[in-house]
Amino acid sequence: MIAIALSAVAPGFALLSYFYLRHELEAEPLGYVIRSFVAGAILVFPIMFIQYAFVEEGVLTKPFWKAYVATALLEEFFKWFMIYYTIYIHKVFDDYYDGILYAVACSLGFATLENFLYLWVYDSIEMAIWRAILPVSGHALFAVAMGFCLGRAKHSIHERLWLLIAVVSATLLHGTFDFILLLEPDNKLPAVLYISILWMVALLLVRAANLSNRRQYKE
Repeated sequence: MIAIALSAVAPGFALLSYFYLRHELEAEPLGYVIRSFVAGAILVFPIMFIQYAFVEEGVLTKPFWKAYVATALLEEFFKWFMIYYTIYIHKVFDDYYDGILYAVACSLGFATLENFLYLWVYDSIEMAIWRAILPVSGHALFAVAMGFCLGRAKHSIHERLWLLIAVVSATLLHGTFDFILLLEPDNKLPAVLYISILWMVALLLVRAANLSNRRQYKE
């Protein structure tokens, strides 16, 4: 059981450490990063309850609606809401990369607790490996897209548009991932290829956010 518990939480903390260290300016206050992580974890139970209600009532059960609405839109909207009201509106959120860092922290808080509960039920090391590669890393990558847009929103005259794009982009990326898994439940290769592409996109967004910070700092 200890091995399963460690397998459940290790990927989330490893990914969070990676994105924390990719910040090229001054390090963000660790307390705020932890706050975002905990905020994401808090979302797990209410979202699980709503999704359980959808299943029991037979609502949004078709693959498309389940992937893009019952899962992706529901989860990404509440993450966005939590990030906005716990971090975005505060002074500590002051550069382009902050959006990525805090969105990833919140999303990984959600993914880590969800992963722990899932592996607690299924108790499988093999399952833990696959969940680390797919759902946990997926949550982090969807968050990079959302966070990049949040960083742009903070410094744009079109703030509301960027805030909307933040939710929409994460929802579409997340929904597509879930849709692939629903269509090919026994074939992990399409999902792995999709996550690989998202990693390349995420690294480009991280680079772009840090580049914007360097330009802002020079000004």
